[in-house]
Parts: sequence; structure tokens; C-alpha cells
Amino acid sequence: MEPRTIAEMFLATTTKYADQVLFSEKASDGWRNYTGREARQIVEKTVYGLASLGLKAGDKIGILSGNCPRWAFSDYAIACSGAASVTIYPTLIPSQIQYIVEHSESRAVFARDREQVEKIIQIKDQCPQLEWVICFDDTDSFEPAYIMSFSDLMAKGETFSKSGTDFDFEKHAREVKPSDLLTLIYTSGTTGNPKGVKLLHSNLVSNILDSLKVLVVDNTDTFLSFLPLSHSFERMAGHLLATSVGASISYAQSTETVLADMKEVNPSVMASVPRLYEKMYAGVQAKFATGSPLKQNIAHWAIETGKKYATKRKKGSVSGFLKMKNGLADKLVFSKVKELLGTRFRFFVSGGAPLSAEIGAFFDAVGIKILEGYGLTETSPVITVNKLEDYRFGTVGAPIPGVEVRIAEDGEILTRGPNVMEGYYRDDAATREAINEEGWFYTGDIGIIEDGYLKITDRKKNLIVTAGGKNIAPAGLENALVLSPFIEQVVVIGDKRRFIGALIVPSFLALNDWATNHGIPFSDRAALLNDAKVYELFQGEVDKAMHNFARFEIVKKFVLLSKEFTIEDGSLTPSLKIKRKVVEERYKDLIEKMYAE
Repeated sequence: MEPRTIAEMFLATTTKYADQVLFSEKASDGWRNYTGREARQIVEKTVYGLASLGLKAGDKIGILSGNCPRWAFSDYAIACSGAASVTIYPTLIPSQIQYIVEHSESRAVFARDREQVEKIIQIKDQCPQLEWVICFDDTDSFEPAYIMSFSDLMAKGETFSKSGTDFDFEKHAREVKPSDLLTLIYTSGTTGNPKGVKLLHSNLVSNILDSLKVLVVDNTDTFLSFLPLSHSFERMAGHLLATSVGASISYAQSTETVLADMKEVNPSVMASVPRLYEKMYAGVQAKFATGSPLKQNIAHWAIETGKKYATKRKKGSVSGFLKMKNGLADKLVFSKVKELLGTRFRFFVSGGAPLSAEIGAFFDAVGIKILEGYGLTETSPVITVNKLEDYRFGTVGAPIPGVEVRIAEDGEILTRGPNVMEGYYRDDAATREAINEEGWFYTGDIGIIEDGYLKITDRKKNLIVTAGGKNIAPAGLENALVLSPFIEQVVVIGDKRRFIGALIVPSFLALNDWATNHGIPFSDRAALLNDAKVYELFQGEVDKAMHNFARFEIVKKFVLLSKEFTIEDGSLTPSLKIKRKVVEERYKDLIEKMYAE
């Protein structure tokens, strides 16, 4: 029988896969594993612990932490207790955390370590409803009585369960209803206060079950989790969906260690935003570019051969000769790229932002599948996804079963289905604006449907209207530019301007090698970017990227930036999207100078 709630799903999985490793994290002496039975015991003690503190069904409980097994255990404990989790990005500053804790009316918060607990201590007096803080790090201790360690909470739970209470863990978990609130996810919007998206148990369960009808994963798979679990994409794909089929989840140590962790974990499936694939693509291209002319020719031949092979394979018409050529290409080139991912790797799922069709086709040629999908926090999140056996680059696939999609007259994508949120927490006006009377949710994205496949053009609010009245979607231009091995990040601008411009962050690893090989001396990044030959290099890369765009769309001028956009400096959201308004405001003097010249 299919589960109706996340609580039922967790009970079913940990019963069926009691002896199988479901969660792993890197420890000082190797990887620490947790079986289904161990996870069930930890969650059960945590639920009893929450009950001993007076927390009950319907309460809101925050999780302020990076990815780790205790994030998962806390999430399942909150779900099984009938409370609702409030996910909080650990990169947020105290004032942002205060807004979420206060607005959500959270009575308790799980926090990763001292750094996160200190943030809560700073805002505690402004959040009168907040009663408890539970720190995942058992090695630390705190003065305030309202702070305890995760182990202390479990110990309280064990004592409470033996105290003669009539509270029963499994009975309580099975009383949770599909219509109960499962979680509040606060959107990491680029302006204003975030909105709390209300997702019910039924929303996430339907999205899991419907996604599994097109994504083939099971208990033999291993996921590597590195996108923030606070984000709906990783929460569903790399957490809830993975657990639902009994797959094993290993947690990357950080975003910087992903490739190293992949070699150790040897995963079969991963979810990521395009940023990872762009960096991998740029790294491979830079490696090709530094090779001898012979090696460059071999790499180019191999990629073209791989693309022809992939196209023919989809049609089921691969000749013996092409198969032999592709085998040689794999031996000479592809195998070295695939070594980065391990021996068990099956596919990536990409979401969160548009993926360049060229990058998808490149990795497909190498033999690495990237299945692009589409969704929003408000839709639990999956709306569409490509299939392993039926995919089209440049599209985000077809709607998953049970989900409807249509295009409004102005090009906006609308969707309807059991995955659509109940609404925004304590914001009825915003809910009415987002969901019409027929249940259609307005995504804010612009797109078209071709042969049943959805193609995203851009965010509606990102569309550029030039001084000449031309509508331009910057995402397509940016995707073309980041294909250059010398371009790390880019923001295309030009709203109400005479022409399109760009702010470009170079890939300094590739650029430094290029400068050294061309005998260009430099003392630092600023000196390097001021060199005329470097500017000529980037002009050539921009001209090449703009080859297939209309004259009014092409980037006519650009500025090279010496510093990457990061989460820490506020120019990236926690889900790695560039905050355009922040970037444009930060570099407004450079932008004005570019347009004045």
C-alpha cells in the first residue's frame, strides 16, 4: 500500500530496509553509516524527546543546519510528531533568521553547531514564542537552560518513553493526516522578506510517487547530497524521494569537496543545479585547451563522435563502425572524464535554473546523463522532468503524471496538480495572487511547449526591455557565454538601455594558465584584467558566444570583474542563483561607465 504521509513513508522504509545503510557522513575515522533500524531508533527517541518538552502536533520547529544525518533525523522526527518543520539556510544572518523564526511562530530550533546556536542566542529575546534550541554538536555545551544537545534530547526521550506515558511513537506517527502541514519553506527571494510556502504531507507524497513513475531509482542506488536540504529541490529529490525507495544517502562535507566526495562515495545518482555542470564543463574544456594540438584534435573528434553516437543510440540505429569509433573515443577521452564521478554513476538530475543545451549534449556525448527538470518550492517542487530513455536538451521535459501545465497568453507558465502548495503562511493576499480560483499556480516563468516538452525562456521579472522596445531573455545569452572555458559567471544587463551589456567573472584558473602560456606577466587579478591582450581574448569569446543571436540581442560591451559572486557576499542565493539587483547595485559605477563610453 502506498504511503499517505511522510510519517508513514518513513515507518515503511525503516521497517523494510532495517538492515540496509540509509544514511552516511564523513567522520574523522572514515564514513559513519546508519541503517534503517538505527535511523528509526534515533527518530523515535527524538519524537519522545520533543513530546517531553511539551512540543506537540501542529507546532512549528526550525532546522538551522547544513546537510547531515541529524538534519534528516530531525526532519523525520518532526514529521512523525505531527509538527511542521521550518527549514532555515545556515548561511543566513541573525536578522534574517529572526524574521523566519518569528514569522513561522517556531517553538524550537535544531541548530548544527555553536556558530548557528550563537545566531539564535542573539535573536532569542525578539522571538518570545521560541522555547528550545537543540544543538546537533554533542561536544559543545551552553549556559542557557533552553539549549541542549541532540543526545540530551534523545536521552530525555528515552526516559519519557519509559515513564508510563500514554504517548506512543508509532501510533502517533500513524495518526498524522495527509492534510496536515508538513513543512514551511521560506523562499530565498532576491528582494524583500521571504514568503513561507505551506506544503502538506499530501503535496510531497504525491510529488514523490508521481516523480518515481518517470525517474527510475531504487534501494540499490546511492545518492550524494550536497545542495542545501533547506532548498525544496534537494529536500525532495535527494532526501524524501531517496529514502522512500530505500536508497542510501551520503552527505558531502561541503560544496567545495563534492568531486573528492564523489570519488569516495561512488554514488549512482545526484541532484544539482546547473552551476556544478558549468564548472565541470569549464574544467574539462580548459584541460582540452591546454593540451597539445594533437590532443586537442583528438578531444574534438571524440566529442563529435560521442554526439553522433548518442543521437543514433536514441533512434536505435547505431552501426557497428560508429560503435567501434565511440569505444575508441571512450578509451582515449571519455573514460578520463567519467573517472571524476566513480564507477557506479547512472545520472544527474538538474534543476533550479536553466541548463545550457550544449552542456547537456556534451556530457551525453561523454556518456554522462543529465536529466533536466523544472519546478518551484510552491510545487513541491517537481513539475516536469526528462526521462532516461526519452530526453531533449534545451527542454525541462514533460509534466510528471498528475500535473498539468499550460502557457498563459503573455507566455507565463501555469501549473495545477496535487503538488501545488496550500498557500503562503500568514499571507492570504499573496496566495490569491499566486493561485487562481481554478487552482492554477502562476510560476513567474516564461516558456513554450513543443511536442509536449516544456522549454523555459527566463523568469518573467528578469526579461530585459531595451530602450528600443525589444524584449530579451538574459538566460539564453548567459548560458551561451558560460560555455567559454574562460568565463566562470556572467550577468547580462540592458533594461531600458541602448544595448545589451554583461558583467563577466573570468575563470581565473584557465585565464592564469592562458596568460602564463602567452608570456603575459601579472602580479594580481586586477593587473591581469587590465591587460589589452586579455580583453581581446574575452572579446573573442563573447563574439563567438553571440554568433547565433539576433543583432539586438548580442552583448556589445562587457566589464571583467576580479571577484566571484558568492553566497557569503550576498550576491548568490543559498540555492546558487545570482541576485541580479544586488549585483547591479554593487557594480553600478562600472555599469554606468560602460554605457557612457
